[in-house]
Amino acid sequence: MIKAAIVTIGDEILIGQIVDTNSVSISKHLNSAGITVVEKLSIGDSAEQITDTLHRVMEISDVVIITGGLGPTKDDITKFTLAKIFSSSMHEDSRVAEHVRRMLAARGIEYNELNRSQAMVPDCCEVLFNAHGTAPGMLFVGEKGQIVVSLPGVPFEMEHLMSEEVMPRLRERLSLHANIHRTMITAGVAESILAERISEWEDSLPASIKLAYLPAPNVVRLRLSAYDVEDEAEMRQTIDALFDKLYKIIPDNIVGFENASMQELVHNIMCDKELTLATAESCTGGTIASRFTAMAGASAYFKCGVVAYANEAKRDVLGVNYEDIMRYGAVSEQVARQMAEGARRVGEADYAIATTGIAGPTGGSAEKPVGTVWIAVATPTHTVAVMRNCGTDRGQIVNRASAYAIEMLYKELKNSLAIG
Repeated sequence: MIKAAIVTIGDEILIGQIVDTNSVSISKHLNSAGITVVEKLSIGDSAEQITDTLHRVMEISDVVIITGGLGPTKDDITKFTLAKIFSSSMHEDSRVAEHVRRMLAARGIEYNELNRSQAMVPDCCEVLFNAHGTAPGMLFVGEKGQIVVSLPGVPFEMEHLMSEEVMPRLRERLSLHANIHRTMITAGVAESILAERISEWEDSLPASIKLAYLPAPNVVRLRLSAYDVEDEAEMRQTIDALFDKLYKIIPDNIVGFENASMQELVHNIMCDKELTLATAESCTGGTIASRFTAMAGASAYFKCGVVAYANEAKRDVLGVNYEDIMRYGAVSEQVARQMAEGARRVGEADYAIATTGIAGPTGGSAEKPVGTVWIAVATPTHTVAVMRNCGTDRGQIVNRASAYAIEMLYKELKNSLAIG
């Protein structure tokens, strides 16, 4: 097994000023090539931290990928620290220098000594040309053959270098086997109950294949993984056969494979069947609509989204009976149904989703506590509504209610269209 460690450098990560997305992307690249990431860590902009961390992870890893600290300013110290670690002097790389000049000139920025420092690289490194930025990547080889790669922290620059420079070199230098992952998406059953139902199947898995439960709002993903695989085709067939057996155990709970979200499954059905959709949201505040419209191609089916927060908007825009609002309350089955039907009518859509609830932290009562949400789906033939308790935290309530609503729509589509 080829082992790797990922180190992200930057005080801005440690204080929560930015989110580290680089390590996620790097992990995907490495894993796809059969390199197993055994450790990820973030450290500050300190030569001592960089030195201590690198010495330690080089003892446990065949590959170390570092991002951050490669800019032109004085606090970007990674390159110079690496030169000391590998006992190397520095020189100016003429190709990098000319590239930096051209990039700065195109942006109307004067080429100065700080920018010139971008072209200074350790003598012992292999320079990785960064076509999208001024800081080059660098590849070093340790005394025991460990490969250490240093990349800029700007995500799109790092991504380019991983794809175009780093991965081809790793494939050339290392004898790599495949890591294989396949994920089944289940819905409509809690993780603990799901584990009970499939326990016999899980116990029968080969020792070489690992199962992971990956719960998310309203879905549980089941991932089968095999590492350091020599015969990739054979292992993929084995994993497919295992999932075929699982399908026979929980056929009604399987909604798809890999990383598809519930809204993507609905999106695909809407596009394939040439159906249309509208939404009417109160407590979820447009979250459901945004999940659909974030996907390319949503304009083919998404007609409109109404955020009817006020009771007057429910009445005037969606046609909800105001007497029903006063009698049953805005958070009620009667109102949710009328909101869905109103959205379907206003949007001239085949299907519509509606949510109305108490997202908190105030506004709850003994009868309708914070987290109470009524969800309705209107179809060409009928309307269904359910009440869900979606938790106590406002963000959690919005996310859960949105997920419940999209799952309801998916089930109605699946039932009415007889989708297997």
